Amino acid sequence: MKIPDVKLEEVRNLLRRRCQELANRANRINRDLGRADEALSADFSEQAVQMQNDEALTEIGRSAAAEMECIDEALARVAAGEYGTCKRCGQLIDAARLKARPEAVTCIGCDV
Repeated sequence: MKIPDVKLEEVRNLLRRRCQELANRANRINRDLGRADEALSADFSEQAVQMQNDEALTEIGRSAAAEMECIDEALARVAAGEYGTCKRCGQLIDAARLKARPEAVTCIGCDV
């Protein structure tokens, strides 16, 4: 089933660029978190800020990893000729949804 108004090569390139951006972000986060092994500041309030920053970075890293998994799945669906078809109900995913979220693998109705 072919989806209208979607150029698969453009989709592939967009998804790959986004994945590279996320990988770069994850590398920066890992470098910053690698500093977590360093001694905390002697100041209690500064320690709290450092620990809070590490927690935020960890969550941002998890979010990036989850998005990269979605992108990988979308790229696999492009390669398999299944891109644009909802993996749950089999209906076409609206082109506007794919434009907004090119990594989407489900239609809006199944994305709940």
